[in-house]
Amino acid sequence: MSHQAHALIIDDEADIRELLDITLSRMDISTQTADSLSQARYYLQQESFNFCLLDMRLPDGDGLSLLPIIQQQHSALPVIVITAHGNTDAAVKAMKLGAFDFLSKPVDLKNLRLLINSALKTNYSPKKERRMRHILLGESAIMAAIRGKIVKIARNQAPVYIKGESGTGKELVARLIHQQSARAEAPFIAVNCGAIPHELMESEFFGHKKGSYTGAISDKKGLFQAAKGGSLFLDEIADLPLMLQVKLLRAIQEKKVRCIGSNQEEAVDVRLISATHKNLAQLVQEGLFRQDLYYRINVIELALPALRERTEDIPQLAEFFIQKISQTNKMPVVSLALEAVMALKQYSFSGNVRELENILERSLAFYESGDITAQDLNLNSEQSLNLQSTPQVLTSSVERGNLEDYLTSIEKQTITHALEKSQWNQVVAAEQLGISLRSLRYRLKKLGLDL
Repeated sequence: MSHQAHALIIDDEADIRELLDITLSRMDISTQTADSLSQARYYLQQESFNFCLLDMRLPDGDGLSLLPIIQQQHSALPVIVITAHGNTDAAVKAMKLGAFDFLSKPVDLKNLRLLINSALKTNYSPKKERRMRHILLGESAIMAAIRGKIVKIARNQAPVYIKGESGTGKELVARLIHQQSARAEAPFIAVNCGAIPHELMESEFFGHKKGSYTGAISDKKGLFQAAKGGSLFLDEIADLPLMLQVKLLRAIQEKKVRCIGSNQEEAVDVRLISATHKNLAQLVQEGLFRQDLYYRINVIELALPALRERTEDIPQLAEFFIQKISQTNKMPVVSLALEAVMALKQYSFSGNVRELENILERSLAFYESGDITAQDLNLNSEQSLNLQSTPQVLTSSVERGNLEDYLTSIEKQTITHALEKSQWNQVVAAEQLGISLRSLRYRLKKLGLDL
C-alpha cells in the first residue's frame, strides 16, 4: 500500500482553501490548512509535508517571506506559489527565492493537478549525484559547486539561463538538470536557435496546421508541444529574431501557444532552459535582445567556467576522453606522458572541453607507440600559456640538442618533487600530479625511481 501524500495549504481566503482541499482530496492527498504565516510556521515545525501551496498575500505578511525559511529548514519541500493574475514580477521573484513553480488566480485546476504531480515526483538521492559526477567530470572546487547547483536547480521549475564560452558543456548541463528533475521521464528537446532559418522559426517553435501556408502539407507539432511535460533547451538563444522573441515571451508568461493556422491556444507544460556563448546583457543594452524576455529566461543563472579556469581537471578529462576514443576505435588505452599533461595545463583552450577532446582524438589518430608526448599533441603555440616556466637549470641540455634527455629530466624532477612533498606517499603524489597510481608506478619503473 503506497504512502498517502500530505500537503500544506496556506491561504487566508476560506473559499480558496476549501476549493484546494477538495481538489487535493480527490487526488488522494491529505491536507493541513493555514490562514496566516504564523500558523504555517507552526505546522511546518509540527508535521512533515510532501509539498506546499502558498498564497502571496497573507494577513500577517508577505507569503514570499516564508520561502527562505523553507529553503533553510525544509530544502527538499516543493512550494507552489499562488500569485495575483498577471503579476509576473512576483512569479519571477518567487522562483528566484526557490519556489517550485507558480499559479495565477483564478486557479486553473487542470494546471494545479499537473504541477502537484510534478512536485510529488521531485526527489533527490546521493546516488544521482554520484552518477552525475561521472558525467560532469572535474574534482575542482568550481565543478563541485556546479554539481551542487544543478541538484538544487533541478528541484524547481524556474527557467534557467546557462552562460559560458563555446565548448564548456552547456547542453550537457541542461540535460543533467532535466535528468535530475521530476520531468526526467518526459522528453528533453534541444534546439540550436542559430541553425533554424528565420522563415521557419515560428512553425518550428509552435507548430502549424495543414494548409496554413504553402508547403504545410500536414499538421506539425512545434518544439513546445514535442517537449510536453519535459524540458525545452534553446541553445544560442541570442540568435532569435526580435519577432520571435515577442512570441516566446508570451508562451513563457501564459504557458500557452497557438500554432500557425489555428484559432485556439494550447496549454503547454515545459521547463525552459536557454544558453548562449554571447553576452546577453550587452545585447539587451544594444536593443538586440528584449529586456522583458531576458528577465523571464534568466530567473536562475548558471555560469560555466572556461577550461583554463580549472586546469586541475585537465588530467581527469584527458584520461576520460582517451578511454572513450580508444574504446570507440577498438584501440588499446594509452597514457599521456607527464610533459604532455604539463603542456595541456599551459594551453589556453579557446574551444574549452570540446577542443581538448578534438586534440586527443587527433593525437590518437597519428599515435604509434609509447606514451602520448607533448609533440604528439601538436598544440598551437600561440595558445600556450606560461611558457617561461621551463626550469632554467635544464635549458643547457636542450641547447646541446638532446631533447629526449631534457624531457626525461623534467619528468624525473617533477615526480621526485611530488614524492618528496607527499613524504613518498605514492597515492598522494599521483593525485598531485593528476595521473593514476598505475601510471605513476609505470613511470617510476621507467625512470629507475622504484626503489
